[in-house]
Amino acid sequence: MSNNIEKYETSLLEDVSQILRTARQNAYSVVNTEMVYAYWLMGKRIVEDEQQGIKKAGYGESLLKKLSVALSAEFGKGFSYANLRNFRQFYLTYTDDSNCYALRSKLSWTHLRSLMYIDDEIKRSFYLEMCINEKWSTRLLQERINSMLFERTAISKNPEETIKRDLQSLKYEQKISADLVFRDPYLLNFLGLSDTYSEQDLESAIISEIQKFIIELGSDFAFIARQKRITIDNRDYYIDLLFFHRKLKCLIAIELKLGEFEASYKGQMELYLNYLDKYERMKGETSPIGLILCSGKNSEHIELMQLKQSNIKVAEYMTKLPPKKLLLDKLRKAIKIARNKESKGFE
Repeated sequence: MSNNIEKYETSLLEDVSQILRTARQNAYSVVNTEMVYAYWLMGKRIVEDEQQGIKKAGYGESLLKKLSVALSAEFGKGFSYANLRNFRQFYLTYTDDSNCYALRSKLSWTHLRSLMYIDDEIKRSFYLEMCINEKWSTRLLQERINSMLFERTAISKNPEETIKRDLQSLKYEQKISADLVFRDPYLLNFLGLSDTYSEQDLESAIISEIQKFIIELGSDFAFIARQKRITIDNRDYYIDLLFFHRKLKCLIAIELKLGEFEASYKGQMELYLNYLDKYERMKGETSPIGLILCSGKNSEHIELMQLKQSNIKVAEYMTKLPPKKLLLDKLRKAIKIARNKESKGFE
């Protein structure tokens, strides 16, 4: 009898605790939604005042400082001069009320504050939609921005219209494209490798830091196997790393290479993908994708071998980060070259 009472008490505690947790989360969501909208309205009002023809030098900044003092005296913290400037920028970034309504129900003010200072509209839309889709924390969003994720993602090399179309599909249909998933280069500076290392060292380091590796790959990757053995004509082959991507609904075979891309890598990966497609692909899944990670790339080899037709992608990895300016210059150059090729009809 006492066991039944204990079970009942335990069940009651769990249920009541869950009710409270849900209520608190709902209350937080409502408060966040209303406060974000209030910030937008404040920003709108400040901008309207500035646009009413008052041209006096320094009027806007002086007004914000006075407004900050008055609001802080009545409402406490949160209304500093810097925050009022943020409210103004928030409205200037999202002047459409309907856009603001959609955003405030999905993201926190801290998320939005990070996003609204990204000048490039396409880049900002990329981070916005990916943040909502993958449920990034505010810390992860900032890390993604700092690591120049947009410039490293395959989609940044596409024409602007293609990028906009893919982001619209993600926003309205929750449909993610492979170009939004795969990156180049991958930043593996967390592996702690020495100046000289083997492919086995690289693989072992990735496995020991598999959680950080998956964060770099993207949140929808699920690890399946290391050195996945497949047997063809009584010969054993081993796929370095095998993952599954939940939204793409396909297996991802990853091969790790120390040097630059070689033509022979294509045949090896095609063999792996055809095997996975025939023997491992489950009902409802799409065709497997191969990712060859190299420490360097031979761009003309990659272009001439038309790897896209074989569902193969090649990307560099970096175990040590170059200076940020150097990396940014390199990425911008890669984007420019890729888009020029697209405009000339290259695949």
